[in-house]
Amino acid sequence: MARELMTRRMNGRNDWHPGREIARLQDEINRLFDLDTAESAPGIFDRNVAPAVDVRETNDEYIVDVDLPGVSRDQVDISVADNVLTIKGEKTVKDATDKHHVYRCEIWSGSFQRTLSLPKAINADEVKARMADGVLSITLPKREEVKARSISVNVQ
Repeated sequence: MARELMTRRMNGRNDWHPGREIARLQDEINRLFDLDTAESAPGIFDRNVAPAVDVRETNDEYIVDVDLPGVSRDQVDISVADNVLTIKGEKTVKDATDKHHVYRCEIWSGSFQRTLSLPKAINADEVKARMADGVLSITLPKREEVKARSISVNVQ
């Protein structure tokens, strides 16, 4: 990469762009780890939509928070099968392009899906979900036999 940049500068061309180099580096990392990426996603506006996800663990449960601003609860489908949590949905945005000239459009819209592998310790029959303030919170309780237990030991 450094040699390529020096060659460009020596030939009088200075067409180096940090954003393009970062995207190229990300593509190389994805190929290195064999991550599934969109074949034709060269720009920020041509990417697959995948909402951000946080996963936390307590003694009794796993909690998955999904960032879904502008998505109503009836636009989301949650399923748990074979220790896999799947979150699917659709985000629709008001189409203002008919009435106004759009200068910038960065708010994502369209269908989305996130799939997360779960530990075998999940009690799939007790999964609960709630939506508040643009965050979908999914509670995945642990089965009783895998919950941490405190045992008191008498020392003499």
